[in-house]
Amino acid sequence: MTFDEQSLGKFVSRGGAKLAWALDRFNLSPAGMVCADLGANVGGFTDCLLQRGAARVYAVDTGYGVLDYKLRKDERVVVMERTSALHVRLPELCDLVTIDLAWTPQRLSLPKAAQLIKPDGRILSLLKPQYEAPKNLLRDGKLTPDQAQTIAHDLSTQIPTWNLTLQDQAQTPLPGRGGNQEYVLLLERE
Repeated sequence: MTFDEQSLGKFVSRGGAKLAWALDRFNLSPAGMVCADLGANVGGFTDCLLQRGAARVYAVDTGYGVLDYKLRKDERVVVMERTSALHVRLPELCDLVTIDLAWTPQRLSLPKAAQLIKPDGRILSLLKPQYEAPKNLLRDGKLTPDQAQTIAHDLSTQIPTWNLTLQDQAQTPLPGRGGNQEYVLLLERE
């Protein structure tokens, strides 16, 4: 599936376009769902979830005052600033948890996300291999495509240890800002 460059302007950040692509790629609709956006930042994922019909989105981020104003004032958004995704407590379980965390490794964020979903819930995570890689592999903050693919594969072998099942994985057509290859992972509980 190719990337629709026009979708870049539809969301408050590039993250929204990446999530829209992933939702289409995995044939997943958040309509009517309770969702959590771990690593909300400006709110690209939150914006996409709302535009696709999410009933409620918990926008979780360690930052403060970063979430776009249009999202901040939307009654479907529960703003949870100054809150670590690794320590968040929600008043309800979610149908869908999305993850776009830069500095927090997937080996920490995925087990936490598994605690936040309903038994039939799903996790859609944006994997940024440069944050999973040993620092000695990085050259000016970048990995080669082969290195990124190896890291994505290595992570996929660890997923069952967190009582999760990898339903699907795809390389995103839109690289990260630094030019690094990124992947989206669709997971559910075992």
